[in-house]
Amino acid sequence: MKIPTVRRDTPPRPPEIPKTEEHRFPCDNCGSDMRFDPGGNQMICDYCGNTTPLPQLRDTIREIAIERGLNADGAEQEETRVLDCPNCGAQIEFDPAIHAAECPFCATPIVTGTGINRHIKPAAVIPFAFEERQAHVAMNDWLGSLWFAPNGLQKYARKGRKMTGVYVPFWTFDAQTESSYSGQRGDTYYVTQTVMRDGKPTRVQVPRIRWSPRRGRVARFFDDVVILASSSLPKSHTDGLQPWDMSALSPYAPQYLAGFRAEAYRITLEDGLTEARAHMDAVIARDVRMDIGGDQQRIDRIDTRMSDVTFKHVLLPVWVAAYKYSGQSYRFVVNGQTGRVQGERPYSKWKIAFATIAALIVAAIVGYIAAQSQ
Repeated sequence: MKIPTVRRDTPPRPPEIPKTEEHRFPCDNCGSDMRFDPGGNQMICDYCGNTTPLPQLRDTIREIAIERGLNADGAEQEETRVLDCPNCGAQIEFDPAIHAAECPFCATPIVTGTGINRHIKPAAVIPFAFEERQAHVAMNDWLGSLWFAPNGLQKYARKGRKMTGVYVPFWTFDAQTESSYSGQRGDTYYVTQTVMRDGKPTRVQVPRIRWSPRRGRVARFFDDVVILASSSLPKSHTDGLQPWDMSALSPYAPQYLAGFRAEAYRITLEDGLTEARAHMDAVIARDVRMDIGGDQQRIDRIDTRMSDVTFKHVLLPVWVAAYKYSGQSYRFVVNGQTGRVQGERPYSKWKIAFATIAALIVAAIVGYIAAQSQ
């Protein structure tokens, strides 16, 4: 399967200098910053309680041709002010007045100066569906189920340390694929053989496979293949947050980001397309096996042609908490749409040691009782 290439016959148009995005919305009543209210279609002021409904968005979510995205300045760009984490490399959008903070992904103090990040503008966003306190409940339930967790971890949960709402960047890809293949179909049949069992000849049925050549074509349209565009979180965490209900995507509006952080993507569009292609290849191979049929299949060749390849840069909601134990950072993430929790956890060496000793004592007592009973 070939990745679409970009023609360079004509020089690219001069890049437009986009306006730096500011996700701040002053309250009409008191002038304080308003934030997006998760679960409600409104903005809310935490200072005076004033609320205003979100503006009606008439925009549709536009798919962008991959050629535009791969071409320099082919897709609409925006600029945001970000702070760089020296530990995990995350680029997090912050208020322009802030020049020092704590990285929400690894709890590392960030003291670098504010920089400008220029990137493809998000096309859509899944808004946060619940508040931080609800994310805390989900995280605490998950932490409470962990065995051999250090006491400090439980104290962390009980203290209600602040969680940070972060919009994490993803790519989505659509593509029409048509694949021709050649392979072999294996059908099971049985032959009767005589074998010796318990000194007696016994007739048994032995399976065999009859292979026959197969050729064919399969087609599939891929809709919204979701690829993580961040390198700040372990991929196992974000994969574990799935599935996302992509039908809840809304056209991008900066109001959704008010009161939250937004991470800049670090995985390029081209690398994201390569990963999406690998996902598509696996699905196509499964389709080929189903088309071949039989009891077993062998695939000799698959040639796939991609067409109508489009993409979107989307932001998905994640509540993040970082906990430091013995000098190491552990991260917990909560799907801001569904409440699903993933994370890293430290183990208490003392608890494991005591449990091991207790198990040995119990085993010794059981062995002693068994020996006495004999």
